[in-house]
Amino acid sequence: MNILVTGSSGWLGQTLVPRLQRDGHKVVGLDPDRRATTEVVGSVVDRPLVRAIIRDHGITAIVYAAARHKPHIETHDNSEFVAVNVQGTLNLLEEAIAAKVDRFVFTSTTSLMISQRIRDGRSGGAKEAIWIDETMAPLQPRNIYGVTKLAAEELCRLFHQLHKLPVIVLRTARFFPEEDDMAHAIAQSGENTKANEFLFRRLTVEDAAESHAAALAKAPELGFDTFIISSTTPFSPADCRALIADAPSIVARYFPDYREKYARRGWTMFDSIDRVYDAGKAAKRLGFVCKTGFREVLAAL
Repeated sequence: MNILVTGSSGWLGQTLVPRLQRDGHKVVGLDPDRRATTEVVGSVVDRPLVRAIIRDHGITAIVYAAARHKPHIETHDNSEFVAVNVQGTLNLLEEAIAAKVDRFVFTSTTSLMISQRIRDGRSGGAKEAIWIDETMAPLQPRNIYGVTKLAAEELCRLFHQLHKLPVIVLRTARFFPEEDDMAHAIAQSGENTKANEFLFRRLTVEDAAESHAAALAKAPELGFDTFIISSTTPFSPADCRALIADAPSIVARYFPDYREKYARRGWTMFDSIDRVYDAGKAAKRLGFVCKTGFREVLAAL
């Protein structure tokens, strides 16, 4: 395939572009920042540029991994989020239809599934953790990032409905390298926090890239679908009440050796876990399972 990857200089793009190239695909990277993985410096907001890339490179598949994302809330205004996340998506979808592109993968986020009510739940006396899968409704994103990503998802759904463009939406959990946003902050290192999150809301950037390769392969068969992409949680819905009250005890039930390994590093587990992302649908329909989960993190310690 001739694949356009937007956001090719980003954390995901720098891993995804070479991953797709290893499969023999021709990949054109588009990003405002120059990196080795970016062939064209520019923005998805520039529709004539998008049109020219698709035409001149014979693009047959698009991965929309560009975005203004959560950290940009502090540095960019709302109109920038709308321009990149919504108008940029529309530009790509319309040019894809015009050029008869045969598949489209949209990088979304599990963040849009977290309302302010859910985020405040633990401090507000929530009785159990929220079990989150693709059936959750209604979705009420708590910030401009989530609102614009949800709007872009709806554009993807609409273009499949109207034009039969195969589109796969991937709601990725956390895979960025930055420090935690303090929702589950603990006194220890960022690496401790990230390790804990593999239990319920994190994946590696390598697994994120692999999920996009799987989505590209499956898109024509599936037509349209939305998947949560996160490491496989060891928990079940039956654990949700106990996860709020005493998360370390539940983790020890599944991983009896974790306390000893954590103690050697001076690490701690979160006292309470307030949400769990269920990636089971991706395993069943997309055929994708993250290679790295909490078990692998423990083994690496």
